Amino acid sequence: MSEELHLVADLALILIAAGIFTVISRALKQPLILGYIIAGFIVSPHLGLFPTITSTESVKQWSEIGIIFLLFALGLEFSFKKLLKVGSSALITAGTICLGMLILGMTAGSAMGWSMMESIFLGGLMSMSSTTVIIKAYDDMGLKKKPYATLIFGTLVVEDLIAVLLMVLLSTLAVSSKFSGGEMVWSLVRLAFFLILWFLVGLYVIPLLLKKAKKFLNDEILLIISIGLCFGMVALANLAGFSSALGAFVMGSILAETVEGERIEHLVTGIKNLFGAIFFVSVGMMIDPAIIAAHWGIILFLAILAIVGLLTFSTAGSLLAGQGLDNSVHVGFTMAQLGEFSFIIASLGCSLGVMRDFIYPVIISVSVLTTFAAPFMIKAGDPVSKWLQAKLPASVLERINPAPGSQANQSKAENNEWAGLLKSYAIRVVLYSVILVAILILSRTMLTKAAQSLLPFLGGDTRKAICLGVTLIVMVPFLYGLVVTNGSINTHASKLLKERPSNRWPILSLLVLRIMLGIGFILAAITSYFKLGGWGVLIAILAGLFVILVAKFSVKHLSGLEKRFLENLNAREELARKERPVASSVQEKMSRYDIRTEMVEVSPDFAYIGKPLSEMPFRQSSGVNIIKIVRGSRGILIPSGSEPVYPHDKLVAVGTSSQLEAFYQILQDNIRPLQESEKDTEFALVTTQLGKDSFLTGKTLRETDMRKGGCMIISILHNDNFITNPGADFRLSEGDTVWIAGDAQSCEWYK
Repeated sequence: MSEELHLVADLALILIAAGIFTVISRALKQPLILGYIIAGFIVSPHLGLFPTITSTESVKQWSEIGIIFLLFALGLEFSFKKLLKVGSSALITAGTICLGMLILGMTAGSAMGWSMMESIFLGGLMSMSSTTVIIKAYDDMGLKKKPYATLIFGTLVVEDLIAVLLMVLLSTLAVSSKFSGGEMVWSLVRLAFFLILWFLVGLYVIPLLLKKAKKFLNDEILLIISIGLCFGMVALANLAGFSSALGAFVMGSILAETVEGERIEHLVTGIKNLFGAIFFVSVGMMIDPAIIAAHWGIILFLAILAIVGLLTFSTAGSLLAGQGLDNSVHVGFTMAQLGEFSFIIASLGCSLGVMRDFIYPVIISVSVLTTFAAPFMIKAGDPVSKWLQAKLPASVLERINPAPGSQANQSKAENNEWAGLLKSYAIRVVLYSVILVAILILSRTMLTKAAQSLLPFLGGDTRKAICLGVTLIVMVPFLYGLVVTNGSINTHASKLLKERPSNRWPILSLLVLRIMLGIGFILAAITSYFKLGGWGVLIAILAGLFVILVAKFSVKHLSGLEKRFLENLNAREELARKERPVASSVQEKMSRYDIRTEMVEVSPDFAYIGKPLSEMPFRQSSGVNIIKIVRGSRGILIPSGSEPVYPHDKLVAVGTSSQLEAFYQILQDNIRPLQESEKDTEFALVTTQLGKDSFLTGKTLRETDMRKGGCMIISILHNDNFITNPGADFRLSEGDTVWIAGDAQSCEWYK
């Protein structure tokens, strides 16, 4: 058998086993990941029950592609703006989990006699809960509308980002094999630089290209372009010295900000599921029963440590974030399992040679145990929360549960004008500085080589002067954005000046700092080509001031770069505002509070169909308000109490999480049961030839009045002429063959 056919046979074995065991997992109401892992274990050469995989190297390559698609899809769900919206609660919770589990894992590894590098990797991989398992479990259990679900999903988003950062940092540690603080800081700065640069360039260029090609983008072309961009970013990340997973995640995050993000996410789902299955099956293939038997004590110890540690630190982090006892307990019991990033980090450690081979199957076994326990842990959150509420002293409950009005105080603090000004200032300085640094790097690497190859006949100083001139010309619009334009800074600054005139001095000092930074970039460009003495530096500073002044008066039209970037950044939100103005407005204005909108379609079997809103139990029993009714292409904003509700109306309800949950329950509890006469009848299509004494012979179709019996004649063979859908005046004759469709009992009677 050729190598290509061996690969096909391997994939067939992997996918068939995955299909069988995922069906079993679904039947047992277990996460599908468990089915994939068990399938890999069954077909692995360690067990020897089936023909072994002929090329483990090929399976490894397929699994690496699976990681790329998993991270790409995760990026499509992620969105950098979503990270800003999850709020401080998710950041505090995720930070507490990761820091606590990192220390706990390092301590446990050292206690077991593992090396320092193995202990660090252990702490990193034990910090990550499973996004896939939690989302799937919450979907199956109907918990996605619970008040604590938003905090959990936000925490998972932050954890995923921390996992990507950990992969980069742990790779750096493993390669350098030493703990240099300066090297770690440099790795973080380098990572931040490339992330910001890729995001800025990608978000400026990609939405523009998608918009230009919009009329040609069917699903097939958009899928091909998206995967191509994903692999392109993977190659670019590898070229820059980062992992392929990081590149896939970044491109997914960029595409998530475009108006096509949701469509791309839907298109990629099938491919992600396919390669994700291959990845998790390959994970199961790494499980060696001999290693499990030899290290069962470590597996059990780490499983208990992971469950207890994640439960403790998740609950503590949520309490520190001011989420109250009930939400915090549910967060703790939900997050108590290891996830897919644990596999990826463990695989990274083994591939880099800093972890012994037996650790990988041990971690997989630990993850399997915690995943099996996940549904039971989630269900245990409710009774444990109620038990603690009943047993803890009132003074303790008063201290840990959020006081009324605390959100309003937090909102007031967050809206402090100085905080807003400094935030806008920092974002502008960082973004434009990253672009200017990138221009300087490209100038010294690519532009110098281009000048040498294109202008060999010129002297060295002349070529340097030309390169410097080109560099400064390219830098001018970004210097203008850094130093001259203010954007949202002006909004905050004007309010601060109205409140207190003395605020002008710190605001002026911030402006001077930006000017000095801009001059610094100009000096960096000049000194990268020429050496400057004392007077030369002074002349360069004066030249920098001149360039900035010239930019202020002659490069204003280049501010369109910033405008276009902001349009691309906010395009998805603008589209949502046009398509769902009510929901978008509530989400934007009330994002800091537990208030949101939900749109539900009214079932034709709803018991209150045809009755006015005033007679509905929504307001009295749940507390929600119906602020809009969508009826076909018509929208009824703020409907009156006399407005009736019809089948398939879409009701837009506004309320808290608990109120909306009660609203959903009302809709489910008031479905009108079908009466016997309303139930679907059995359909039949019968054929008969009319005899002399037949009931239908000699009558017109109108005279037969068959529709009252629930059936009709759809075709007739009359004198060798086949007639479909005959008219009501057609007269039936002896010998005609008729086809009768409708209710089975009525059709048989006419036959």
